[in-house]
Amino acid sequence: MSERLDRSGLRVARELVDFIEGEALPGTGIEATRFWNGFAELVHAFTPRNRALLERREELQTRIDDWHKAMRGQPHDAAAYREFLTDIGYLLPEGEDFQIETENTDPEIAHVAGPQLVVPVTNARYALNAANARWGSLYDALYGTDALGDRPAGGGYDPARGARVIAWAKAFLDEAVPLASGGWAEMADAASIPDALADKAQFVGRTGRGFLLVNNNLHIHVIVDPDSEIGRNDPANIADIHLESALSAIIDLEDSVACVDAQDKVQAYSNWLGLMRGDLTETVTKGGKTFTRALASDLEFTAPDGSTGSLKGRALMLVRNVGHLMTNPAILDPEGSEVFEGLMDAMITTLCALHDIKGGRRNSAAGSIYVVKPKMHGPEEVAFADDVFTHVERVLGLPQYTVKLGIMDEERRTSVNLKECIRAAKQRVAFINTGFLDRTGDEIHTSMEAGAMIRKGDMKNTPWIRAYEDNNVDVGLACGLRGRAQIGKGMWAMPDMMAAMLEQKIAHPRAGANTAWVPSPTAATLHATHYHKVDVAARQEELVRAGRRASMDDLLTIPLAAPPVWSADEITAELENNAQGILGYVVRWIDQGVGCSKVPDIHDVGLMEDRATCRISSQHMANWLHHGIVSSAQVMEVMKRMAEVVDRQNAGDPFYVPMAPGFDGVAFVAACDLVFKGRQQPSGYTEPILHARRLEWKARRHEN
Repeated sequence: MSERLDRSGLRVARELVDFIEGEALPGTGIEATRFWNGFAELVHAFTPRNRALLERREELQTRIDDWHKAMRGQPHDAAAYREFLTDIGYLLPEGEDFQIETENTDPEIAHVAGPQLVVPVTNARYALNAANARWGSLYDALYGTDALGDRPAGGGYDPARGARVIAWAKAFLDEAVPLASGGWAEMADAASIPDALADKAQFVGRTGRGFLLVNNNLHIHVIVDPDSEIGRNDPANIADIHLESALSAIIDLEDSVACVDAQDKVQAYSNWLGLMRGDLTETVTKGGKTFTRALASDLEFTAPDGSTGSLKGRALMLVRNVGHLMTNPAILDPEGSEVFEGLMDAMITTLCALHDIKGGRRNSAAGSIYVVKPKMHGPEEVAFADDVFTHVERVLGLPQYTVKLGIMDEERRTSVNLKECIRAAKQRVAFINTGFLDRTGDEIHTSMEAGAMIRKGDMKNTPWIRAYEDNNVDVGLACGLRGRAQIGKGMWAMPDMMAAMLEQKIAHPRAGANTAWVPSPTAATLHATHYHKVDVAARQEELVRAGRRASMDDLLTIPLAAPPVWSADEITAELENNAQGILGYVVRWIDQGVGCSKVPDIHDVGLMEDRATCRISSQHMANWLHHGIVSSAQVMEVMKRMAEVVDRQNAGDPFYVPMAPGFDGVAFVAACDLVFKGRQQPSGYTEPILHARRLEWKARRHEN
């Protein structure tokens, strides 16, 4: 139990007080008394509104449940359903057209299309890797993955594979920055690059290592090194091709972390502060060598006219706060209740970002702070977030709307009211993004009483998901996000399957999205090639002319099985897939505090798992259990059998604690809770159970 100190009537864990007063406040010009008084005002003014918004969620859910129960056995009437949702205030009328008014957004947000990383803030090494992923080696990304269709064999450098990599990369250059005559493979002298380009405007300048080129506002750094093995054997001495890759990175305090108390939150805030001050470092041991990883420097160049310039060496960093639901024991209010964690994040992450705003603006040259806000339900909750940040700005002495807001379109009530959600923060919106997994989890939970859902793998082929993805882009464009904000798409969840990503993820820029999530710096480099192939600005112009594509009826189509006709084997396979994914994720979350990791699926394919993937799997199992597709005994048998599979998959982890044969550890119980108690969880979220069980695990460890 943390020692608590009184700060303006708040009871704050000592380690959090020490961090704020000893690290975060110095250098900002803000006195501790002013900060804590403002924080206490925030808690006092916004806690009742926060509670009321959560009560409204539950009220609407109860009415939707009751409606579906009353309509069982009757044919679905789309018009009646839409009228009902309108009557209860779930579906709101759209107001007149408008354009967002967001100002002072950086080019990475407003004008340049490219990949976006999402990384847990609690892992300093990963956070630094993400920040430094602004530039990536195309040769390395192709050589070290299956991007060419196969994986490299061990035993050192393979010249034949290297030749294939170089051929692929130079074919890419032929398309992105073509030469006036011939191809890049035939170039004999790199010094001729500036004059050899078909479009001389694509030449940006010379660096100490080579030449900078540009296409679709994305830069390409052709590295020339006759002394390296690759450069020595290249006709033009080209040793590598570096691509501007992760233009932006979301530093995440939400789905990819396991922060349940003051100790966890201080670790998260400390790393974010280090990124904003520019002094975060991490000692890394790799290949038998130990070194210190720090933030990358900018890339200096000499332009054709002899002037000097620089390009950013780091991704523009956004910070994802938690949603409106959870509280955290790090701070207690005057009544002894835990403070809403979203209020903590708003105040403290903005305070940390002041070090960039008041310092060298190495992150945001425009002087903005970018906060991604997840899991908001409808425009009332967006308006609440907007008001929270107005209060935070006032306390911290920032001009209103310094904090820019990213709206995650991942809850059903936000999807169907997206235009009004954007309107509610039209001076702040810098980002909207689809999140298929959370959106599917909410789809299942919202319509839990409507009937049994289709199999999880079939969700992507349903009318509602196609309408959802189209609607996000179309509404964003109609509301004027083009040239002011990002319109994003979701994660590629298979980090080892880069050939498939190269084939499929080009669909995201083709859909008009000017960013999309990738799971690693390597994936960012490969995905960057898609933004050279697709001119997103031109594609967005086409979509604006075409108008909105999705109908509300499609968006509200419930993915019900009609009727369920699965075989026993198909049902078992679905249960096993869901159970194994839940267990593989939860056991690391509870026992090791790992909020996001590459978890082998039932076929031993590594998938990126976080709370969003856990939410959909647990809600799907809860739905089938509720509607009698499976029995409790059947589910428990599968859970135990899959626990043994997960134990086997983690046998090489020295920190892993097996779930079998006792099946009585906190992690196994938590995984079962997510399924058997899933229907009762608010909006089907996993956080209440995971946080409670992680705190239980910590308490047991402390007792022992």
